Amino acid sequence: MKEARSEFVDARGVRLHVRRWGSPDAPMLFMLHGWMDVGASFQFVVDALAGLGEHWQVLAPDARGFGLSDRPVAEKGGGHYYFPDYLSDLDVLLDHYAPGAQVNLVGHSMGANVALLYAGVRPERVRRVVDLEGFGLPAARASQLPGRLAQWLDDQRAPPTLRSYASLDEVAERLIRTNPRLAPARARFLAKHWSREEADGRFHLLADPAHKLRGPTLYRLDEASAVWARVQAPVLHVEAKDSPTLAGFAGQMPVAEFKTRFAAFPDWREEIVDDAGHMIHHDQPERVAALIASFCA
Repeated sequence: MKEARSEFVDARGVRLHVRRWGSPDAPMLFMLHGWMDVGASFQFVVDALAGLGEHWQVLAPDARGFGLSDRPVAEKGGGHYYFPDYLSDLDVLLDHYAPGAQVNLVGHSMGANVALLYAGVRPERVRRVVDLEGFGLPAARASQLPGRLAQWLDDQRAPPTLRSYASLDEVAERLIRTNPRLAPARARFLAKHWSREEADGRFHLLADPAHKLRGPTLYRLDEASAVWARVQAPVLHVEAKDSPTLAGFAGQMPVAEFKTRFAAFPDWREEIVDDAGHMIHHDQPERVAALIASFCA
């Protein structure tokens, strides 16, 4: 495996951990992980990336509240996470590592949604976007807001928790249950970065349980589309064939109808990858690395 360096950047009082591979002089690829994941999740793609060091360096931050990044904690109570915070953190990271320059963004799932929104908010800063299994969310209706707010209030009374594990092997087994395509050696590697042994002798996930809280706001597709319409960078959408995540989001709606939302992007194209699930960068890292290198070259 190609060795990474750990760096830390202060993002308005929240210390963010960044995993960095390759020469600091090479062109940058920023890779943004998904929900309940960490930057080390891109290790297999990095290992397969042709020209790392000469043609590319990769920077993969742990999002706030994940991995080795800080968990922002309110003065009273637990952490709170709102999507604009992820955009703000990315803004700080790009100003730190690539001030004034255009960048290539690669995002998986939640990270893809961050990248796509950022590319519309700061179109002049983004050169290319590779979207790995990023679909947005099902469109919400205004009538859902009272119930969402009530649920959010109820959830504050009983904050969520995350289970712990007796060993790294148990963590790896948990990852394989979620993704049966995941090879045991890769699961073991991910387990080391997904969890940490604490004083009680058990392995705890490196994620703030507050991420399990559903936020008080609705997903507004019309608002997301208005941002996407401002994206100037070409966008490559990479999707697993018969993606279970896409099917789940589409629900009873035909998948083709759900995907009409992508018409908002001025320059959008897609690649479908066989023998992969939602964790497409774990299942087919060589294919994903080749698509990234070709598209961002």
